[in-house]
Amino acid sequence: MSVQVWTWILVAVTFGLYFGIAIWARAGSTKEFYVAGGGVSPLANGMATAADWMSAASFISMAGLISFMGYDGSVFLMGWTGGYVLLALLLAPYLRKFGKFTVPDFIGDRYYSNTARTVAVICALIVSFTYVAGQMRGVGIVFSQFLQVPINIGVIIGMGVVLVFAFLGGMKGITYTQVAQYCVLIFAFMVPAFFISMQMTGNPIPQLGMGGKVEGGEYLLDTLDKLHTDLGFNEYTSGTKTTWDVFAITLALMVGTAGLPHVIVRFFTVPKVKDARKSAGLALLFIAILYTTAPAIAVFARTNLIETVNEKEYAEIPAWFKNWENTGLLAWTDKNADGKIQYVKGDAVAGKPAFTGERGSHGERLVSNANDSANELYVDRDIMVLANPEIANLPNWVIALVAAGGLAAALSTAAGLLLVISTSISHDLIKKQINPNISEKGELWAARMAILVAIVIAGLFGIYPPGFVAAVVALAFGLAAASFFPAIILGIFDKRMNKQGAIAGMIVGITLMLFYMIRYKTGLIGVMEPRPASEWWFGTSPEGFGTVAMIVNVVVSFVVSRATAAPPESVQEIVENIRIPSGAGEATHH
Repeated sequence: MSVQVWTWILVAVTFGLYFGIAIWARAGSTKEFYVAGGGVSPLANGMATAADWMSAASFISMAGLISFMGYDGSVFLMGWTGGYVLLALLLAPYLRKFGKFTVPDFIGDRYYSNTARTVAVICALIVSFTYVAGQMRGVGIVFSQFLQVPINIGVIIGMGVVLVFAFLGGMKGITYTQVAQYCVLIFAFMVPAFFISMQMTGNPIPQLGMGGKVEGGEYLLDTLDKLHTDLGFNEYTSGTKTTWDVFAITLALMVGTAGLPHVIVRFFTVPKVKDARKSAGLALLFIAILYTTAPAIAVFARTNLIETVNEKEYAEIPAWFKNWENTGLLAWTDKNADGKIQYVKGDAVAGKPAFTGERGSHGERLVSNANDSANELYVDRDIMVLANPEIANLPNWVIALVAAGGLAAALSTAAGLLLVISTSISHDLIKKQINPNISEKGELWAARMAILVAIVIAGLFGIYPPGFVAAVVALAFGLAAASFFPAIILGIFDKRMNKQGAIAGMIVGITLMLFYMIRYKTGLIGVMEPRPASEWWFGTSPEGFGTVAMIVNVVVSFVVSRATAAPPESVQEIVENIRIPSGAGEATHH
């Protein structure tokens, strides 16, 4: 059977499963809609959290980034995994004990202020929309390649699917759907990894295969280093970033993870604080399976790509190359007219390739915006995981399985994020501020309407990705680090922290991060170009600047809170109580 038939079968089976679960787990109350009724087991919650956390960025892009960045790409592994540990130890149990559904709800109540709540809602919306736009684009890429439809149609199909999960079931439907999606995505990620590791190094365990030897008795990483240096690239296993920048990016990703609203909300779906800790530990285990495999997949894919295409005749190139060329995510420009693909250091094209619709003398799709470097091959990083099984010539069902896994990863996270957007609006704005007397039924309808609007906006971002949306997915973490993390952590551990400090800190932090992002990463369309790396403050890249903005936020919060009145006694008492382990000193609390 062809790849397309297999893809249709696997996507139909997995989607049938997701829809069945969504209908079975329909939400009947706001508690079920927001936190699945609070009765999810730690094991199911661990799997759902892992699926929620491992987005299209983890499944599709992370190994792609590492395959191009080599050693420098390790910051994503360290930051995202370390952030999870931080979240599990420092935040999840205390927030669960505080008993609030959403991050803005925690901030509004802890800082006894609707202004703080509104600032938190705005921050949650900025972070969530930034993040969800990348997911919708990921869905579009997978659908476009495997169902042979344009990327925009792929995004629209994805919008429809997410709408069904989120609209019907809320958190209850999403939780059980995500358990199924975790099983699909981890199976889809690991199967090709086992196959390719066996094929290249004779060891079926990819984590060990990556450090193993290839046919000639040479270590795989040495082979890849050699391929890299021969083509003018830096050695794959050596880094180019400064130690400070590596530290700043890693820390920004860590604290950004710990401040991501859609992950924090998962810890309210279990019955007890103890279960929140348990499910965090299980989630870390489930996430580690994918995260320890990603560097291996990156190495396999990079080696295979270079060996398959470099200096090869275009006429003899395998079919997968032409398939990906048709999506516009891979392009070859025959600059020296020798009919061979030359892959060396340098950009093959300026920006994304713009296809002219004509064919060159060798049958290649002509690109209009080629630049003058010697490199002739343009590869979009996001295709490395999806094309990997095809490059390695694996069976068609494995190729289709990866497509189903990529969709599961993107859809599970998109659904979680859209739920955060809708609860921020229906619960934190409408119920808590605009209309406190709204009925349970009214609030549920408001949440569903908010999801509908959010999906349309997210879909538009996916269809018309402003240059900055693609650049900003990693920056969503910087935004979360700069805004939420200090307000949450100081809210738990510093009882003297008051509303003036928290509000000032959040506003300064997120404004500073947005300014830096626009100035050094995205530019304002038509107004100014992004500034060059030579002008970075303290040599900090935009991805790492969340660390600087977070430090500024903490300092501002601290100074302002000490210069203004202390919070009311009742609030200070709540903060004391959050940190006392449940069960300790029971007698004194009655």
